Amino acid sequence: MSSALALQPESAPTPKPTAAPRLTNSLVLAVAGVILLLAPLAFGAVEPWSILALELGAALCLVVWGARQWLKSQIEIVPNNLYLPMALFFCLAVAQWAFGTTAYRFVTYNHLLEYAAYGMLAFVVTQALRRSSQFESMSLWITIYGGAVAMFAVLQGIAPNGKIYWIWPAEQGGLIYGPYVNHNHYAGLMEMLLPFPLVMAATRVREGHWRRAVTATAALMAGSIFLSGSRGGMLAFAAQVIVLAILLVRARKNSWRQPLMLAVVLAAFIAFLLWLGGSELTKRLASIHTEAQAELTRGTRLAIDRDCLRMLMHRPLLGWGLGTFPIVYPQFRSFYTTFFVNQAHNDYLQLAVEMGLAGIAIAVWFLVLVFRRAFSKLQDWTDSGTGTLTVAALLGCVGILVHSFFDFNLQIPANAAIFYVLCSIIAAPPLQESHRKRVARRHNLIVELRPGDTAAS
Repeated sequence: MSSALALQPESAPTPKPTAAPRLTNSLVLAVAGVILLLAPLAFGAVEPWSILALELGAALCLVVWGARQWLKSQIEIVPNNLYLPMALFFCLAVAQWAFGTTAYRFVTYNHLLEYAAYGMLAFVVTQALRRSSQFESMSLWITIYGGAVAMFAVLQGIAPNGKIYWIWPAEQGGLIYGPYVNHNHYAGLMEMLLPFPLVMAATRVREGHWRRAVTATAALMAGSIFLSGSRGGMLAFAAQVIVLAILLVRARKNSWRQPLMLAVVLAAFIAFLLWLGGSELTKRLASIHTEAQAELTRGTRLAIDRDCLRMLMHRPLLGWGLGTFPIVYPQFRSFYTTFFVNQAHNDYLQLAVEMGLAGIAIAVWFLVLVFRRAFSKLQDWTDSGTGTLTVAALLGCVGILVHSFFDFNLQIPANAAIFYVLCSIIAAPPLQESHRKRVARRHNLIVELRPGDTAAS
């Protein structure tokens, strides 16, 4: 008799579906971050090939963001107050090009492409940067990147050979520092990156050995600004420290820890300078007053400023056209020189010359919106991801805006792209913060209060 149990053939296991790679906001933000941080390494993106790479990279970021919207089957756009003035400024430059009011349409067209790239990068970053955890990761990578660039610049300054990366010679000369042919533009880059480790060191974003590491990195980056010899960079850094000190004093809530941490950062910075700079730094600092007097006696910068005002009087409303200053300036130059004056060495005057009073009005509107939005997010800024991000971006903008009175950092595509991204971050809506982090920060705040204090105080 055969068994009543019939053996069923064993079926093959059903393979589990593999999860498709997700196109997350963090991935979109990472793509934009790579583009922004690679641009300074390409000599500040001033060469035709590097400008093209920056523009294509910005377009790629927009495509990746668009692909994410398509995969989600919806278009979700986070509003930002700066989009309107940025669009109006772009339309003004388009009008210069379209109606032939620019002195050189081809140059204005090329600069329009650059500004389109800045706008795309600013748009993508502010659309993708949503959570406080993204800010913490971004700050960490900026710190690592800034520290690495600063270390390279210092080593290059110790053993220079007159070439960028010790390989590429500067065709038109210059004071090479780091990946830039002009030490002032290197200082401008550090002014925008330094606030991230500086704010992390002065707040509770990082604790323990991480805080010590970011403090040392901030000291290295700040020291490289002084070692580069950029006087505008030194002044801009001083302005940043003053603003940060004021914000810390206002937000400390009877706590001594944050001002003390700032003092520790500055002490480490001074110790680093004394150890590395030595007599060369002392000579450079002692020569600042003498060199400034020599420049004023020679009258070069003041003469350029006066010439810019005369250029503005000839075309006060719409200006001479975006990017046309070096083309138009020779017919207004009031002094003899064998050098080609390619920039005004003052971003504000150059903006007035190229875009007229209409462009100045838009720029003032833009900056008013930036600072108004920043001030609205400074309440308890040391205890929230939104606040610390806003202060870091604000300090970066303050530094470059001060420096722009003496140099032309905003004419360097890599620096200009980072500046506009920082401005857009300031004006963006608050970051989403997890409940766990809110509770942890609230707990830290209560622990720090002295007996008899309250959180509301």
